[in-house]
Amino acid sequence: MVIGHAPRLSLLDRSRTRVGEAESEALRGTVARAVHAERLGTDRFWVAEHHGVPGIAGAAPAVLLAAIAGSTTTIRIGSAGVMLPHHQPLVVAEQFATLSAFAAGRVDLGLGRSPGFTAPVRRALRQTDRDFAADLAELRAYFAGTAEISLHPRPQGALPLYVLATGNGLRLAAELGLPVIVGGPLLGVGGDPAPGLAALADYRRAFRPSPQQSEPWVAISLDVLVADTAAEAVDLLLPEAWAMALSRTTGVFPPLEPVGAVRATRRTSRQQQYLERTVAAAIAGTPAHVERALAELFDRTGAVELVSAGSTFDRAALAASDAELAAVFGAVRSGPG
Repeated sequence: MVIGHAPRLSLLDRSRTRVGEAESEALRGTVARAVHAERLGTDRFWVAEHHGVPGIAGAAPAVLLAAIAGSTTTIRIGSAGVMLPHHQPLVVAEQFATLSAFAAGRVDLGLGRSPGFTAPVRRALRQTDRDFAADLAELRAYFAGTAEISLHPRPQGALPLYVLATGNGLRLAAELGLPVIVGGPLLGVGGDPAPGLAALADYRRAFRPSPQQSEPWVAISLDVLVADTAAEAVDLLLPEAWAMALSRTTGVFPPLEPVGAVRATRRTSRQQQYLERTVAAAIAGTPAHVERALAELFDRTGAVELVSAGSTFDRAALAASDAELAAVFGAVRSGPG
């Protein structure tokens, strides 16, 4: 085996919608994928929060996770993440404490601060200038039973918190002693890894142990897709890469289209550049290639978990990719014997 330790594997599913399919099918597809992931032995299954996006049906992580909890029994489930600036910390604590009551010991709460919705969505969410650090500290205090106000969410109980981290998020996570999930430019896939490595080094150096986490903990998140050939794997990337290119050039993030339709679409030079950039930031290929690429990334970042965020139009192809990826991690865990 190339990977020298036994990292964890998790999947992130954003409930991507697809051309010609009812949006509700995206949510059912997420639940079905979680069930499949559990059968494969995947460690964890994450969902996300997006609002008013034509290409994404996942707007309510706690509700979606409740459906997943009811369809699974062993796999850990979590949010990656809840965008805390759009919610009152007490409400988030109550929602996830309730969810944890139905899936005891399986729920993880990942939190982000991204304001990356459109202006109308931000107005609809009543977004104001919030102090993410203060909100995060308040939320953690509810779960720890140390809130300054005499108020405790019901049902009571601790819940693991994770921070979806950029540079500022890494610093805050280090101060609070929380684990982090990093992705995008911080990983340096297809680009310069130096800034990300420096940020991770700062996180580890500044980390203050907490009751939840005694030492720094890093997961890496990026698109990972596996197929029998390199060409097939790159094809799987095209629907998501094209949607990203359209979002960057038209302002609309659309449903996924079939690979053939993407190939036949005329693109501007700018759209082609965005498409190629998305492909370059992913890991796609045969099982052997993906294992080597992940081994290098785990070694470079010191991460202990992959949050695979890949998606594609063909659900059967995505399920096959998930199985191939789980086999790579299963082989690492079982060793050469």
